[in-house]
Amino acid sequence: MARPQPQPARKLANARSGARSGKASVATERLHKGYAQSMEITKMLADEKSQFQQIRIFDTVANGRVMTLDDIVQITDRDESAYADMLTHLPMLEHGKVERVMIVGGGDLSIADEALKHKTVKEVVLVDIDGRVIELCRKLFGSVNARAFRDRRMKIEVADAFEYLGRKESKNRFDLIIADRPDPVGPGKALFGETFYDRVKGALRKGGYATFQTGVPFYQPWEITEALEELSRFFPRSGLYLTVVPTYIGGFMALSWASKGGKALGTPAGIAKAARAYKRMKLKCDYYNPQVHAAAFALPNWIAKLVP
Repeated sequence: MARPQPQPARKLANARSGARSGKASVATERLHKGYAQSMEITKMLADEKSQFQQIRIFDTVANGRVMTLDDIVQITDRDESAYADMLTHLPMLEHGKVERVMIVGGGDLSIADEALKHKTVKEVVLVDIDGRVIELCRKLFGSVNARAFRDRRMKIEVADAFEYLGRKESKNRFDLIIADRPDPVGPGKALFGETFYDRVKGALRKGGYATFQTGVPFYQPWEITEALEELSRFFPRSGLYLTVVPTYIGGFMALSWASKGGKALGTPAGIAKAARAYKRMKLKCDYYNPQVHAAAFALPNWIAKLVP
């Protein structure tokens, strides 16, 4: 996907130097041209370079515990549910009987933790290229992933997810594939584009769904148009819905979906089916509920115009 690159001047303040000077340490993210967000750090918990990226985990005054990769915010324990719930429960409840889930990326395991709330699930396979992210998140993000690490249905593969999707054993294996992908830079580049979507299609069972992080429309409008154009070349049905994750600056976050021979997501019948399942399961979520499910498909006019 052709898109502007994040600005190169992305720096996190050094927690120790801030303490020496008597000033608060501040983490500054510069993902979007001409705009930045800053968070005051209370404690730096991890700051190391893995084989693939710089990993930092720290506590903040306003946003809870935060992980950044190459200085781009990936998760906070304060608002992760707005992202994980919507990528997971919305398609799973409309499907009705998801047995096998693959998560592309997702090394913090927050999405896996939500998927495992469904009793129909027999297997959740998480494939992340950076094993050190998984290790640190197991130690430092227990509030959002402890149940997943204890669940025998959970399988973790430290591998290239693009390569994993192309394996023979992945063919027609999954009812749901969730692409918790970063922005298309660095190791995340392979998780965008037509070849990736073709491999996702091949790994889905008939009637299965895939969901994708598709950027913040206010700052990344091209991601919606490009992703939906490419998805339409491989899947008979695809579309868009929204969530709001405060730490992913810019307001709405776009989530795209695709179906391999299944019904479209977001129809009145599908929403009603999900509401019944939610009530029957007595599902407990911090963000998702049937009303939010229905509202997620209501697109503001300026976002609807981005849909090809």
